[in-house]
Amino acid sequence: MGVGKWIGGFLGFIAFGPLGALAGYALGSLFDNAMIGFADGNDGPHTFEDAYRNRYQQGQYTRQQQFEGQRNSFMFSLMVLASYVIKADGKVMHSEMEYVRQMLRMNFGSAAVAEGEDILKKLFEKQKQLDAQQPGAYKSAVYDSCRQISQYMAYEQRLQLLAFLCEIARADGKVPASELEALRWLASSLGLNAQEVDSMLNLQSGGTNLEAAYKVLEISPDATDDEVRKAYRKLALKHHPDKVSTLGEDVRKAAEKKLQEINAAKDLIYKSRGM
Repeated sequence: MGVGKWIGGFLGFIAFGPLGALAGYALGSLFDNAMIGFADGNDGPHTFEDAYRNRYQQGQYTRQQQFEGQRNSFMFSLMVLASYVIKADGKVMHSEMEYVRQMLRMNFGSAAVAEGEDILKKLFEKQKQLDAQQPGAYKSAVYDSCRQISQYMAYEQRLQLLAFLCEIARADGKVPASELEALRWLASSLGLNAQEVDSMLNLQSGGTNLEAAYKVLEISPDATDDEVRKAYRKLALKHHPDKVSTLGEDVRKAAEKKLQEINAAKDLIYKSRGM
Protein backbone atom coordinates (compact mmCIF):
# COMPACT_ATOMS: atom_id res chain seq x y z
CA MET A 1 0.00 0.00 0.00
CA GLY A 2 1.66 3.24 -1.14
CA VAL A 3 1.39 6.76 0.13
CA GLY A 4 -1.05 7.49 -2.69
CA LYS A 5 -3.62 5.65 -0.57
CA TRP A 6 -3.48 8.57 1.90
CA ILE A 7 -5.27 10.82 -0.56
CA GLY A 8 -7.44 8.36 -2.42
CA GLY A 9 -11.14 9.18 -2.54
CA PHE A 10 -12.28 11.15 0.49
CA LEU A 11 -9.54 13.53 1.65
CA GLY A 12 -10.93 14.79 4.92
CA PHE A 13 -10.08 18.24 6.22
CA ILE A 14 -6.72 18.44 4.38
CA ALA A 15 -8.82 19.27 1.30
CA PHE A 16 -8.75 22.98 2.15
CA GLY A 17 -7.01 25.66 4.17
CA PRO A 18 -3.25 25.82 4.84
CA LEU A 19 -2.96 22.03 4.91
CA GLY A 20 -4.61 21.85 1.50
CA ALA A 21 -2.09 24.35 0.12
CA LEU A 22 0.83 22.29 1.44
CA ALA A 23 -0.77 19.05 0.22
CA GLY A 24 -1.17 20.50 -3.26
CA TYR A 25 2.54 21.30 -3.32
CA ALA A 26 3.83 18.10 -1.72
CA LEU A 27 1.48 15.60 -3.37
CA GLY A 28 1.14 17.24 -6.77
CA SER A 29 -0.99 15.41 -9.32
CA LEU A 30 -2.17 12.82 -6.79
CA PHE A 31 -3.78 15.59 -4.76
CA ASP A 32 -5.14 17.33 -7.86
CA ASN A 33 -6.81 14.13 -9.08
CA ALA A 34 -8.33 13.49 -5.68
CA MET A 35 -9.64 17.04 -5.56
CA ILE A 36 -11.38 16.58 -8.90
CA GLY A 37 -13.29 13.67 -7.40
CA PHE A 38 -13.97 15.65 -4.25
CA ALA A 39 -15.38 18.58 -6.23
CA ASP A 40 -17.80 16.38 -8.16
CA GLY A 41 -21.47 16.65 -7.28
CA ASN A 42 -24.01 19.39 -6.69
CA ASP A 43 -22.26 21.41 -4.03
CA GLY A 44 -22.84 24.66 -5.84
CA PRO A 45 -20.54 27.70 -5.57
CA HIS A 46 -19.02 26.59 -2.26
CA THR A 47 -15.42 26.35 -1.20
CA PHE A 48 -13.99 22.89 -0.58
CA GLU A 49 -14.37 23.61 3.14
CA ASP A 50 -18.09 24.28 2.66
CA ALA A 51 -18.44 21.10 0.63
CA TYR A 52 -16.63 19.08 3.30
CA ARG A 53 -18.78 20.47 6.10
CA ASN A 54 -22.03 20.04 4.16
CA ARG A 55 -21.37 16.50 3.02
CA TYR A 56 -20.03 15.34 6.36
CA GLN A 57 -22.86 16.89 8.37
CA GLN A 58 -25.50 15.54 5.98
CA GLY A 59 -24.08 12.01 6.25
CA GLN A 60 -23.21 11.79 2.55
CA TYR A 61 -19.97 9.90 3.24
CA THR A 62 -19.89 6.19 3.97
CA ARG A 63 -18.27 4.96 7.16
CA GLN A 64 -15.26 3.80 5.10
CA GLN A 65 -14.91 7.21 3.46
CA GLN A 66 -15.04 8.91 6.85
CA PHE A 67 -12.36 6.52 8.14
CA GLU A 68 -10.14 7.23 5.14
CA GLY A 69 -10.68 10.98 5.49
CA GLN A 70 -9.67 10.98 9.16
CA ARG A 71 -6.65 8.80 8.56
CA ASN A 72 -5.49 10.72 5.50
CA SER A 73 -5.76 13.99 7.40
CA PHE A 74 -3.91 12.57 10.41
CA MET A 75 -1.03 11.11 8.40
CA PHE A 76 -0.48 14.15 6.20
CA SER A 77 -0.70 16.45 9.25
CA LEU A 78 2.02 14.31 10.85
CA MET A 79 4.27 14.75 7.81
CA VAL A 80 3.83 18.54 7.86
CA LEU A 81 4.61 18.82 11.57
CA ALA A 82 7.48 16.34 11.28
CA SER A 83 9.05 18.49 8.55
CA TYR A 84 9.13 21.36 11.05
CA VAL A 85 10.56 19.33 13.95
CA ILE A 86 13.23 17.62 11.85
CA LYS A 87 14.54 20.96 10.55
CA ALA A 88 14.25 22.74 13.93
CA ASP A 89 17.99 22.39 14.57
CA GLY A 90 18.86 23.49 11.05
CA LYS A 91 19.79 20.06 9.72
CA VAL A 92 18.16 16.81 8.72
CA MET A 93 19.43 13.97 10.94
CA HIS A 94 19.73 10.49 9.44
CA SER A 95 18.31 8.92 12.62
CA GLU A 96 15.18 11.08 12.45
CA MET A 97 14.59 10.29 8.79
CA GLU A 98 15.17 6.60 9.52
CA TYR A 99 12.46 6.68 12.19
CA VAL A 100 10.04 8.18 9.64
CA ARG A 101 11.03 5.49 7.13
CA GLN A 102 10.31 2.75 9.67
CA MET A 103 6.96 4.33 10.50
CA LEU A 104 5.98 4.51 6.82
CA ARG A 105 7.13 0.95 6.22
CA MET A 106 5.15 -0.32 9.19
CA ASN A 107 2.02 1.67 8.36
CA PHE A 108 1.90 1.50 4.57
CA GLY A 109 4.45 -1.05 3.39
CA SER A 110 7.88 -0.78 1.79
CA ALA A 111 6.56 0.94 -1.34
CA ALA A 112 5.53 3.93 0.77
CA VAL A 113 9.03 4.69 2.06
CA ALA A 114 10.39 6.40 -1.05
CA GLU A 115 7.11 8.25 -1.62
CA GLY A 116 7.06 9.45 1.98
CA GLU A 117 10.65 10.66 1.73
CA ASP A 118 9.71 12.53 -1.43
CA ILE A 119 6.85 14.27 0.41
CA LEU A 120 9.19 15.33 3.23
CA LYS A 121 11.81 16.57 0.76
CA LYS A 122 9.18 18.68 -0.99
CA LEU A 123 8.07 20.10 2.36
CA PHE A 124 11.70 20.91 3.16
CA GLU A 125 11.94 22.65 -0.23
CA LYS A 126 8.76 24.59 0.50
CA GLN A 127 10.20 25.68 3.83
CA LYS A 128 13.35 26.92 2.10
CA GLN A 129 11.36 28.77 -0.57
CA LEU A 130 8.95 30.46 1.86
CA ASP A 131 11.65 31.48 4.32
CA ALA A 132 13.78 32.88 1.50
CA GLN A 133 10.87 35.14 0.56
CA GLN A 134 10.09 36.07 4.16
CA PRO A 135 11.89 34.73 7.25
CA GLY A 136 9.54 32.70 9.43
CA ALA A 137 6.97 32.21 6.67
CA TYR A 138 7.02 28.42 6.93
CA LYS A 139 6.59 28.57 10.69
CA SER A 140 3.56 30.76 10.10
CA ALA A 141 2.17 28.19 7.63
CA VAL A 142 2.74 25.42 10.18
CA TYR A 143 1.00 27.48 12.87
CA ASP A 144 -2.02 27.99 10.60
CA SER A 145 -2.01 24.25 9.90
CA CYS A 146 -1.97 23.55 13.65
CA ARG A 147 -5.04 25.76 14.12
CA GLN A 148 -6.80 23.87 11.35
CA ILE A 149 -5.83 20.55 12.97
CA SER A 150 -7.10 21.79 16.35
CA GLN A 151 -10.45 22.65 14.80
CA TYR A 152 -11.04 19.29 13.13
CA MET A 153 -9.04 16.71 15.10
CA ALA A 154 -10.05 15.34 18.50
CA TYR A 155 -7.87 16.10 21.52
CA GLU A 156 -6.75 12.46 21.91
CA GLN A 157 -5.75 12.29 18.23
CA ARG A 158 -3.69 15.47 18.63
CA LEU A 159 -1.99 13.84 21.62
CA GLN A 160 -1.03 10.90 19.41
CA LEU A 161 0.32 13.29 16.79
CA LEU A 162 2.51 14.83 19.49
CA ALA A 163 3.62 11.38 20.63
CA PHE A 164 4.87 10.54 17.12
CA LEU A 165 6.67 13.89 16.89
CA CYS A 166 8.42 13.25 20.22
CA GLU A 167 9.50 9.82 18.95
CA ILE A 168 11.01 11.45 15.87
CA ALA A 169 12.81 14.11 17.93
CA ARG A 170 14.42 11.59 20.28
CA ALA A 171 15.30 9.10 17.53
CA ASP A 172 19.02 9.91 17.84
CA GLY A 173 18.97 9.50 21.63
CA LYS A 174 18.89 13.19 22.48
CA VAL A 175 16.62 16.17 22.00
CA PRO A 176 18.49 19.46 21.44
CA ALA A 177 17.09 22.69 22.84
CA SER A 178 15.93 23.81 19.39
CA GLU A 179 13.80 20.67 18.91
CA LEU A 180 12.46 20.84 22.46
CA GLU A 181 11.38 24.43 21.82
CA ALA A 182 9.79 23.35 18.52
CA LEU A 183 7.87 20.53 20.21
CA ARG A 184 6.57 22.82 22.95
CA TRP A 185 5.57 25.45 20.40
CA LEU A 186 3.75 22.85 18.31
CA ALA A 187 1.99 21.49 21.41
CA SER A 188 0.76 24.97 22.29
CA SER A 189 -0.31 25.61 18.70
CA LEU A 190 -2.26 22.33 18.75
CA GLY A 191 -4.08 23.28 21.94
CA LEU A 192 -1.92 20.99 24.11
CA ASN A 193 0.66 21.93 26.76
CA ALA A 194 4.37 21.71 27.52
CA GLN A 195 3.85 19.14 30.31
CA GLU A 196 2.51 16.72 27.73
CA VAL A 197 5.74 17.13 25.73
CA ASP A 198 7.87 16.39 28.81
CA SER A 199 5.68 13.39 29.63
CA MET A 200 6.13 11.82 26.21
CA LEU A 201 9.85 12.53 26.00
CA ASN A 202 10.34 10.58 29.25
CA LEU A 203 8.23 7.53 28.31
CA GLN A 204 11.16 5.30 27.39
CA SER A 205 12.96 5.77 30.71
CA GLY A 206 9.87 6.20 32.89
CA GLY A 207 9.82 2.51 33.82
CA THR A 208 13.37 2.51 35.21
CA ASN A 209 14.08 6.09 36.27
CA LEU A 210 12.00 7.54 39.08
CA GLU A 211 12.54 11.19 38.12
CA ALA A 212 11.41 10.40 34.58
CA ALA A 213 8.43 8.44 35.91
CA TYR A 214 7.08 11.51 37.71
CA LYS A 215 7.47 13.54 34.52
CA VAL A 216 5.52 10.88 32.61
CA LEU A 217 2.64 11.22 35.08
CA GLU A 218 2.96 15.04 34.87
CA ILE A 219 3.29 15.44 38.64
CA SER A 220 5.89 16.48 41.22
CA PRO A 221 7.68 13.97 43.49
CA ASP A 222 6.04 15.93 46.33
CA ALA A 223 2.57 14.82 45.22
CA THR A 224 0.48 12.87 47.70
CA ASP A 225 -0.43 9.23 47.08
CA ASP A 226 -3.98 10.29 46.22
CA GLU A 227 -2.62 12.84 43.73
CA VAL A 228 -0.46 10.13 42.16
CA ARG A 229 -3.46 7.83 41.72
CA LYS A 230 -5.57 10.65 40.30
CA ALA A 231 -2.81 11.69 37.88
CA TYR A 232 -2.40 8.12 36.63
CA ARG A 233 -6.14 7.62 36.09
CA LYS A 234 -6.37 10.90 34.19
CA LEU A 235 -3.36 10.03 32.02
CA ALA A 236 -4.53 6.49 31.29
CA LEU A 237 -7.94 7.77 30.27
CA LYS A 238 -6.74 10.42 27.84
CA HIS A 239 -4.17 8.08 26.26
CA HIS A 240 -6.47 5.06 25.97
CA PRO A 241 -5.93 3.31 22.59
CA ASP A 242 -9.66 3.22 21.87
CA LYS A 243 -9.58 7.03 21.57
CA VAL A 244 -7.52 6.76 18.35
CA SER A 245 -8.91 3.48 16.97
CA THR A 246 -10.62 5.26 14.05
CA LEU A 247 -7.17 6.19 12.69
CA GLY A 248 -6.22 2.59 11.98
CA GLU A 249 -4.86 -0.48 13.76
CA ASP A 250 -1.23 0.64 13.43
CA VAL A 251 -1.95 3.94 15.20
CA ARG A 252 -3.92 2.08 17.85
CA LYS A 253 -0.96 -0.25 18.46
CA ALA A 254 1.32 2.76 18.89
CA ALA A 255 -1.11 4.10 21.49
CA GLU A 256 -1.13 0.71 23.24
CA LYS A 257 2.67 0.81 23.50
CA LYS A 258 2.46 4.33 24.92
CA LEU A 259 -0.05 3.20 27.55
CA GLN A 260 2.22 0.30 28.51
CA GLU A 261 5.04 2.80 29.12
CA ILE A 262 2.71 4.96 31.21
CA ASN A 263 1.81 1.88 33.26
CA ALA A 264 5.49 1.07 33.76
CA ALA A 265 6.12 4.58 35.08
CA LYS A 266 3.13 4.27 37.40
CA ASP A 267 4.34 0.89 38.69
CA LEU A 268 7.78 2.33 39.47
CA ILE A 269 6.29 5.20 41.46
CA TYR A 270 3.88 2.89 43.30
CA LYS A 271 6.74 0.53 44.19
CA SER A 272 8.93 3.37 45.45
CA ARG A 273 6.10 4.52 47.72
CA GLY A 274 4.99 1.08 48.84
CA MET A 275 1.56 1.67 47.35
